[in-house]
Amino acid sequence: MLPDVQLAKPDVEIGLSRVGAKGIRKLVQVKREGKRPVILISTFDVFVDLPSTRKGVNLSRNFEAVDEVIENLTQNPVENIEDLNIRIVNELLDRHEYATKAEVLMEAEYILKKKTPFSKQKTQEVVKIFSEAKKWRDGRQKVFVGAEVYGITVCPCAQELIRAYSAEQLEKAGFTPDQISEIMRIIPFASHNQRGRGFVKVEVREDFKPRIEDVIEIAKAGMSYEIYEILKRGDELEVVKNAHFNPRFVEDAVRLMAKSAVEKFSDAPDDVLIYFRQTNEESIHQHDVVAERKATIGELRDELASNG
Repeated sequence: MLPDVQLAKPDVEIGLSRVGAKGIRKLVQVKREGKRPVILISTFDVFVDLPSTRKGVNLSRNFEAVDEVIENLTQNPVENIEDLNIRIVNELLDRHEYATKAEVLMEAEYILKKKTPFSKQKTQEVVKIFSEAKKWRDGRQKVFVGAEVYGITVCPCAQELIRAYSAEQLEKAGFTPDQISEIMRIIPFASHNQRGRGFVKVEVREDFKPRIEDVIEIAKAGMSYEIYEILKRGDELEVVKNAHFNPRFVEDAVRLMAKSAVEKFSDAPDDVLIYFRQTNEESIHQHDVVAERKATIGELRDELASNG
């Protein structure tokens, strides 16, 4: 019989928090009511912890767990990605009897069909969706679903500088205060723009199962405007005009996502965890800017209620 080296005692007896494999790619089908299943080309990262008494994990068992569970489940489309990940962590714990915790992170590209704002041209948008599950041998588990979207954000600070400059030039040109006020009302003023990345991650529980479509909408709520793969001239005007009528700081984006989550998840228990992150890729700086918030739905409800 060939020796199982992983069972040997390590030279340095220290436990490890995570050992596993990353980048396991699989095809997953997700059910849609009355429609063909959504096909997701998905990437899985799987991990277990390792006690100090064991030299290594049997990594092949991680691949086997993912392969067998996904192959079995995807013979028919799955209800949702979070249930799939719960099955995977259960299999990992069954196959790694020495582990006290198992984790899986799934990432996939989800295609949204939409129309451009002016010409109504059909186009598609690629959205990253996520699901992660952690389970402990004592039965505790944490499960999340999430989404990351792109949009355009417009800097309010630079725009105010342009507005002030424009008002000054109009006054020098002889326009009256009323005329200047009307021009300022109807003209979208220039600013520097960013490609914004909005990320939302929401806890999934037996008593609360958020729809991934709702998570995507929340992630979009912080943008000045949506972006599109294809734009006719009229569409380009609509995107740029509306974005500049709706300037937002990176901080505004996170606050608006949080407000949207409270409104959309009105039936969520107070102790459901939710996480927001907005990253704006700056156009006139070499750095990016980031804002984040982690809270329970109840904490966000209280903050919004206290502010009227």
